[in-house]
Amino acid sequence: MSDLSGNKIIGAALATALVIAGLGVGVPMLFPKAPPAKPGDVVAITAEAGGGAAAEVDTPPDWGTVLKTADVAAGEAKTSACKSCHMFDASGANNIGPGLYGVVGRKPGSHAGFAYSAGMTAFSGKQPVWDYQHIYEFLKGPQAYIDGTKMTYQGMKASQDRINVIAYLHTLGSSLPIPAPNPAAAAPAAAARWRRQSPSRAGRSSGPAAPPPPAAAG
Repeated sequence: MSDLSGNKIIGAALATALVIAGLGVGVPMLFPKAPPAKPGDVVAITAEAGGGAAAEVDTPPDWGTVLKTADVAAGEAKTSACKSCHMFDASGANNIGPGLYGVVGRKPGSHAGFAYSAGMTAFSGKQPVWDYQHIYEFLKGPQAYIDGTKMTYQGMKASQDRINVIAYLHTLGSSLPIPAPNPAAAAPAAAARWRRQSPSRAGRSSGPAAPPPPAAAG
């Protein structure tokens, strides 16, 4: 390669570098870059106000009323998630968890052949029977209700789902009778359900809030 050809190549390379450097300086001057008025990756989250964000008040049901109107089939469907650990048939066989046939009315921690946790054993010493209310509260959050229980299920939060499940369990050899309806207990529970189902009515209404529906007479 001659010296003249080499000089031409070096000159062309230097000219290209000068053009690129000039674009880097000149383009920003021609098209100034202004910061956005609002960052695009910031998502504004407004906290909900009013009853919609309030935690559900778990009013104890009137079992003499709710068990007679509960959806047993829906309760059975809800137990499909439980069948990986529990058996529901009349054999009473244990699985990962104890057999649940006849659990309503049974003493906690007493099903033959199952090794219960220390937490459940301690609970059994204080509570003589699995009645409706204790099952209801246990299903909401087993680990929160009985410290140290082996049951890792996270809980069934909806009160009506738990009522339906308990109504289904009652059909499986329950030894606990359904109590007579207690209208005095049913009225607060009905009012609480009405408030949960209509959390924004009071905020929209310009007059006094509508009264809850009357309690069933039984």
